Amino acid sequence: MRPTGKLHLGNLVGALQNWIKLQEEYESYHFVADWHMLTTGYENTLELRLDTWEMVADWLACGLDPDKATFFIQSRLPEHAELHLLFSMATPLGWLERVPTYKEQLENIRDHDINTYGFLGYPLLQAADILMYKANYVPVGEDQVPHVEFTREVARRFNLAFGGVTLKGEGDYPPDSSYWEKLAGSTGVGVSASGVVSSKDKIRAIKDVFREASLDLRAHYLNRGLGKVLEIFPEPEALLTAAPRLPGTDGRKMSKSYGNAIFLTDSREVVSRKLAGYMTDPARKRRYDKGNPDKCPVFDLHKIFSPPQDTDRVNRECRAADIGCVDCKTIAAGHLSNFLAPIQERRKTYETNPQKVWDVLEDGTRKARAVAQATMAEVRAAVKLP
Repeated sequence: MRPTGKLHLGNLVGALQNWIKLQEEYESYHFVADWHMLTTGYENTLELRLDTWEMVADWLACGLDPDKATFFIQSRLPEHAELHLLFSMATPLGWLERVPTYKEQLENIRDHDINTYGFLGYPLLQAADILMYKANYVPVGEDQVPHVEFTREVARRFNLAFGGVTLKGEGDYPPDSSYWEKLAGSTGVGVSASGVVSSKDKIRAIKDVFREASLDLRAHYLNRGLGKVLEIFPEPEALLTAAPRLPGTDGRKMSKSYGNAIFLTDSREVVSRKLAGYMTDPARKRRYDKGNPDKCPVFDLHKIFSPPQDTDRVNRECRAADIGCVDCKTIAAGHLSNFLAPIQERRKTYETNPQKVWDVLEDGTRKARAVAQATMAEVRAAVKLP
């Protein structure tokens, strides 16, 4: 997660609640993506340290447990930068240019220049972040699935380039004399008048081809069932997060940049004030007009934070004009504040002793570094760096 400071309800519902569940099932890594922050906000780092603390304090207050998961700061691990660099040597430029979010953000971000090498390469840095820990799964929303697929392609190409190949044994190859004649001819292996090549020469031919061939040609030969690439990195899968839509005060997706967010640290008074300004069903203009909760952003909050009996009541009485929007918002504000109260209480532990957050990050970064160093030792050996 990029360190943008205090978290809001959208962060909680869209990511944190899922992470909290996953830490019970998987060995999980969560990191402060401060290098990723620089890809779109490199000109303003004044609050980066404070924003990091605020974000991680919210992680801890919500229930992410450093005894069950590893927390670390991306920029404290130069191994991520090294792996990103090595990936960049073998990744086609066109792969980066076709990433959907790259094109989308180039069009939508107008307040500062993001036509930089770093921004173009951020999906590759993301791939390094994932593959460094040989992750099997990456919890994402649907919009991030292309990034996971990109990471799979990067892993596949790197394995193909540097992983080596295990060939089938003698007699296991398909009897395709014309194919072998072409293969053998390209590597200088003699072919008898009948077009038959010995198993020994077949194996030597493949090894020669793999040593000289392009990555695409290597993939072609392997797809014919001639051998198997030795895996350096597994190909991770997207673990889809089924997060409900959480609207902000103006009805759009809740976002800090839109100025429409309810933060996890907001007091009861602030929550009530923000709820009072929420958009409702635009067709309901007067108290006695019947409403449609399905078109009301406040009802979306009820469905997540209110108990079923109150959600059912609001749904029923809104449609019959037996409850007004002011009363509906008051009920929602009360339940939302009750939900946030224990999170805010746990956060006080870190507010009274801020060093606890840095200690958690330092400990987690040390654990992550051990894994990253082991991965990079394997990678350097595979690339045959001196």
